[in-house]
Amino acid sequence: MVEAPLPPPNTVAVAAVAEGRPAIMAELHDAITRQGLSLVDLTWEQQRLHESRRWSVVEMLGAVDFTKLSDSDRHLVWNAGRAELTTKPGADRLERLADLECRRWLEKDATVAAIMQACGTWSRYWNEEEAHHETAFNRLSTVMRLEPVSNATFIEFRKVFPDDDMLRTLTLLAISEIVAAVNYGQCAAIIQDPGLRALFKQVAADEIQHMTYFISFAKALVDSGAYKAKEAFAVAHLFLRDGGEVHGSKRERVEARGTHVNWWDHLEHREGMYTPDALHKKEQLIFHALKRITGITVDSREGVEDTWMDLVGC
Repeated sequence: MVEAPLPPPNTVAVAAVAEGRPAIMAELHDAITRQGLSLVDLTWEQQRLHESRRWSVVEMLGAVDFTKLSDSDRHLVWNAGRAELTTKPGADRLERLADLECRRWLEKDATVAAIMQACGTWSRYWNEEEAHHETAFNRLSTVMRLEPVSNATFIEFRKVFPDDDMLRTLTLLAISEIVAAVNYGQCAAIIQDPGLRALFKQVAADEIQHMTYFISFAKALVDSGAYKAKEAFAVAHLFLRDGGEVHGSKRERVEARGTHVNWWDHLEHREGMYTPDALHKKEQLIFHALKRITGITVDSREGVEDTWMDLVGC
């Protein structure tokens, strides 16, 4: 076998410079079908962005001044640590489901199969970044001697989510990242200690990046024609309806779930402690996500429900 010669070093350097700033591919379906990018190409872009965003939990925690933290700050950290325990099973499930869907589509639509595999491949970066969040907040809780997370709670929060339609799954994940990002951003705005504020801001920025990835994968599935916009709107309605998931543990009735744990169902609100809300901002970001995924514009909760009903033919 004759091996192809390696390009000269200066060619490699020029190619690296020409790649430009790492970014999420907003038009993933187009990148695969029109630009002809392979899964190796897509993985390289994922890696470049991941490396450009890496940060150190140890360094972040080293910048926190524990003497300046209020009781409210401590409560925010404690809630965040528990919530982040649920992200690993989400990422593990996404990797498995994406691979199953990839192989299901392989003979029917190679583009959809590639989208699924790109999504499953990226989940390793999502898992790593969420591990940063989980360990940062829970280590802070341990150092501050807050109420510990028992092994039973840890194991309970690690339950793997049941499988669902892939577009529904990606839309739900995008919306959950929206809720998390807004919450963390609201927390950062009221925290006085620069070190802890920087940690919450970093985590919020990570969640926005994750949201953008989920939107990209979901949009690619809709662009392929294999998945219908109604599924994205069904999930959005689940969150935005009266008493919907966007209200988290504040809603009047929180469903009992034996199969998995949704982090927003388990946030504890204590009297006198700050609780992030910003419902309007969350709604606006959900409307924007729906626009990006489906191309359909809505600007109200009622609009989401009406559009969903129209799409299902009611």
